[in-house]
Amino acid sequence: MRIKKENTIGLMIDFQERLFPHIHQNELLDKNVQILISGLKALEIPILVTEQYKKGLGETIDSIAQLVSDCKFTEKLAFSCCDEPKIIEQVELSTKRSVIIAGIESHICVLQTAIDLQERGFTPVVVEDCVSSRTSENKRIAMERLRQEGVIVTSYESILFELCRYAGSDAFKAISKLIK
Repeated sequence: MRIKKENTIGLMIDFQERLFPHIHQNELLDKNVQILISGLKALEIPILVTEQYKKGLGETIDSIAQLVSDCKFTEKLAFSCCDEPKIIEQVELSTKRSVIIAGIESHICVLQTAIDLQERGFTPVVVEDCVSSRTSENKRIAMERLRQEGVIVTSYESILFELCRYAGSDAFKAISKLIK
């Protein structure tokens, strides 16, 4: 099954200032997520942003917040975005059925959200190089579980070009520059 941009929404989960410094390979993750977001924006794909318990974990980190400043931010207390009525309502109202997921932590909020979206009839697409956890072992376990559950796991480069579909467009040129 191909993921098509007309039927896709992005979901950026909990890239927050008090948690992010403790995430495994956070600098690489930050770089990758910036590329993913910029590519999704070049493709005009709507993006939702979540923040887990802002009082404890703080705001979205500046590098990502700047890129998504025009997007809808929603605070949550539930680990799964599907258990937070305001978030799942936004996903459902979008009428998009494929959900590109990036976020932290892989083994908690990302995992639970992807499984719950799939159960609700959506196609979650977890971007493996745009998710992480505090330990590499927790991320590894999460990726294994997601695959066992039948969730699509991909890379940012792969999904951006899949969504783009054709060379030569302005979106293709923008994505090509991001990837280099």
